[in-house]
Amino acid sequence: MADRRYSKTHEWVMVDGKEATIGITDFAQSQLGDVVFLELPAAGRKLAERESFGVVESVKAASDLFSPVGGRITSVNEKLAAKPELINSDPYGEGWILKLELAGELPPDLMDEAAYKKSAEESAGH
Repeated sequence: MADRRYSKTHEWVMVDGKEATIGITDFAQSQLGDVVFLELPAAGRKLAERESFGVVESVKAASDLFSPVGGRITSVNEKLAAKPELINSDPYGEGWILKLELAGELPPDLMDEAAYKKSAEESAGH
């Protein structure tokens, strides 16, 4: 997972050329508990960096989703409508949330895996 970058709001982004894939981190899904529903945007929508694009609901809580990067949504993971639990079982693979065409560069405040783990541990109070 060294090719991913992480936001303080627990989303990850993986960039391949101009395509960015976004999901939530393993830490985020473990804090949420069993995911039961996702409210997601439609393809074609433009997102600004840090803009809320949907909601993930679990048995414990509902949490807003924020885009770590700006761009235009090219696809949304339709599997999540029928199987929201993919967020829990495979947050970095089958549980990806959306893909977008990147507008500009990656924001400098995105963290690498080591920095994110440290930040997540601190926010969990460890």
